Amino acid sequence: MPSQLETIGGLERRLTLSVQTADVTRKAQERYRSLARTVRMPGFRPGKVPIKLIEQSYGPQVQAEILGDTISKAFSDAVEQHKLRVAGQPSIEPKAGGEAGEAGEGGATDFVATFEVYPEVELGDPATLEVERFTSNVGDAEVEKTIEVLRKQRTRWNPVERAGTAGDRITMDFVGKLDGVAFEGGSATDFALVLGEGRMLPDFEAGVTGKAPGETAEFDVAFPEDYSAKELAGKTARFEATVKKVEAPELPELDSAFATQMGVPNGDLEKFRADVRANLEREVAQRLKARTKSSVMDQIAKLADIELPKSLVDAESNVLAERMREDLKGRGVDVKDIPVPPEAFKEQAERRVRLGLIVAEIVRKHSLQAKPDQIRKQIEEFAQTYENPAEVVRWYFSDKQRLSEVEALVVEQNVVDWFLANAKVTEKPLTFDDLMAGG
Repeated sequence: MPSQLETIGGLERRLTLSVQTADVTRKAQERYRSLARTVRMPGFRPGKVPIKLIEQSYGPQVQAEILGDTISKAFSDAVEQHKLRVAGQPSIEPKAGGEAGEAGEGGATDFVATFEVYPEVELGDPATLEVERFTSNVGDAEVEKTIEVLRKQRTRWNPVERAGTAGDRITMDFVGKLDGVAFEGGSATDFALVLGEGRMLPDFEAGVTGKAPGETAEFDVAFPEDYSAKELAGKTARFEATVKKVEAPELPELDSAFATQMGVPNGDLEKFRADVRANLEREVAQRLKARTKSSVMDQIAKLADIELPKSLVDAESNVLAERMREDLKGRGVDVKDIPVPPEAFKEQAERRVRLGLIVAEIVRKHSLQAKPDQIRKQIEEFAQTYENPAEVVRWYFSDKQRLSEVEALVVEQNVVDWFLANAKVTEKPLTFDDLMAGG
């Protein structure tokens, strides 16, 4: 079918499509005959319903379906003819002065498709860009610190009849008041608090520290100006707290029994330490990989200056907004009361679309598609963190969607490796604590 292409401006294009009425009519008649073989109507035997009755009953629906299919085919053919790469969904309307209703005998009906195309991406030279590759090590100190955390997670709490000090766990009831009136969220019953961990404001911890079971304390708590609850920010509340129980911590001994409890056969302490080190090294490697990847992607975004298709940015903004809504729902928040406008995610969406276009061009130009052995290797790495790696590998390979997600990760890593091999790379050491704190 004939078509005319116009450039409206930037990435926006307009195609005028001509749909032959005779084609629509012919296809409609074919559809009516097909329906007549299966449609049942009162007073007629199966397959004997007159075509005219079929047309009267199903005409508008059939015409709309066939016209839609015909326009879609015409658009697809025109896109191929003009070698276009369409971004997003086209808007297709009857040409001004024409009608999109039922087609008459003979002639043609023109439709206008308005859409955007993908931009041409001209990559810059990565050798002109600098990027940081992060490094870190797992030492004996990190292993011992992690073991100490594991011991603390299995702390036994023993009741004591004395004043609570740092490290003790106290159980209490408390009431907070502003100007003599209790405020929402300021009261609790049987509230457990480990002193010295910093879970509560300093004034609160200071007020209840040093109290024995049965003792009551009254004290003021000054809320900081930037406190999350705006109605309390910058104000001072009066609290009354009654300590009901004080418990002292007892950590398990670091012995073979503890190692056995942690899943080490025969309680071998050296094997336990080796397992802890291996897990830490795996975690460090993953975090370093993520930090370096983020650093690389920041620089890759500078490799090309491109105009972004508005349709893709809008679609990505909607995806991010919906993701935020789902996250809020998962936290128990009623999203009806909280507006989550897609416009709020425009900047983030633009970055993601820009990166996607540039990365796609890098992959195409440098043949960085994921290879089957790379995909399998990545899946096997994932599987090593589970008790039954072989079962996890089968789980991934049993689902195309899961495989495609792994493939996307492999492609991204190929791009990162390519960039690191071609850019100016600076090694940046991180302490273990800084790396872990960075997420």
